[in-house]
Amino acid sequence: MRRLLFLSLLLYGILLAGLMSLYGQVVALAIPLAVYLLAAFVYSPEKPRLVITRTLSANTVNHDAPSVVTLTVVNQGTTLEEVLIEDNVPSGLTITDGEPWLQMALPAGASATFSYTVTGKRGNYPFRYLHVVVNEQLGLFQHRGWMEVPGNLMVFPEPLKLEHLDIRPLRTRGYAGPIPSRQAGSGTDFFGVREYQLGDPLRWINWRASARHQHTLFTNEFEMERIADVGLILDARQHNNIVVDHDSLFEHAIEATAGLAETFLNDGDRVGLLVYGRGLEITYPGYGKVQRERILRALAHARTGDSLVFESLDYLPVRFFPAKSQIVLISPLREDDLPVLTRLRARGYQILVVSPDPVAFEAQNRTQDTATDFALRIIRVERELMLRRLRRVGIQVVDWQVDRPFDKVMRLSLVRPMAQTRIVRIER
Repeated sequence: MRRLLFLSLLLYGILLAGLMSLYGQVVALAIPLAVYLLAAFVYSPEKPRLVITRTLSANTVNHDAPSVVTLTVVNQGTTLEEVLIEDNVPSGLTITDGEPWLQMALPAGASATFSYTVTGKRGNYPFRYLHVVVNEQLGLFQHRGWMEVPGNLMVFPEPLKLEHLDIRPLRTRGYAGPIPSRQAGSGTDFFGVREYQLGDPLRWINWRASARHQHTLFTNEFEMERIADVGLILDARQHNNIVVDHDSLFEHAIEATAGLAETFLNDGDRVGLLVYGRGLEITYPGYGKVQRERILRALAHARTGDSLVFESLDYLPVRFFPAKSQIVLISPLREDDLPVLTRLRARGYQILVVSPDPVAFEAQNRTQDTATDFALRIIRVERELMLRRLRRVGIQVVDWQVDRPFDKVMRLSLVRPMAQTRIVRIER
């Protein structure tokens, strides 16, 4: 439009100069320019009638996995001499292949397709608008606008690989699983001895105990193995997060949470998630692959934040967790979190704390000098004392330096507690 305005003013100036000077030669100079402008008006493009559709090769992908965005353009109007269509790529996505724009002539009724590949970090990326520019051949008239073509790409966090974890909640559910239930029944671990009952398998008979009694047989009892309720709590309080060279401690906590959720769900447990920070983001307990996707979606949306209400763990919604179930807290921890965890332990919850070490994380890029080393030693001692206080009240604690393999740290930190056996004494 600026070009059109400039040429119009130029034409007006030439005509005005010719009329004022009474020289026909000057007026004749305006004729080519007038013809040019007249042709531009005659061949000016109509308002474009485009139908654009967007498809993604995958609406949900894992961390740094590619997704192909394909855009199909159909011209339902007149022939467009030159059309430019540019996609507005969400911030945070990286284009690894192709270009997010198309420039070409598009005849009436014709269609065109272009695509590009993107990758991204954990998060939710909504696509919405396309920028459309239509020009005519002379370049004087132009239609610009935005078209809404929605789409959404969700990038799941990468779960850390983790093998089976031995947990011992006080209450289990009535389905077969890998967790000892502290009840006699079919299983593999010895639980006790009782008198033989009709229907007991002969291989269960305890011949050593039966040999002491001439008229009575005794059989072994085994501990039933069941599934359990597991509640995952992700600490998303902003003051607990540390960022060093674009690397966030919270991102490591999310990856650990995803790995824990996947492990428990693979074992058949019922798993729920609570993201505790700027608010309460709850994923209600469930089973299987559907629950895995729900939890990964919640983790993809998770963000740190500050809230005066949720500044401490005092406002944990305890009723969200079934009584005597397993609670797993993923948090760097603060000193004032200890009383809350102690109260939960006193109520019968089995608690496992996975604590990404903020001291080691922040110290990795610190300048080493005498004062810094002395301060780090003091902070490490304070943190170790805090973790020991948790262990004394029966809380399992995993102190995780995030540069170490998560699976190895979990195996070394968690030792399966000795099975509580019930032994029947047999009087001679």
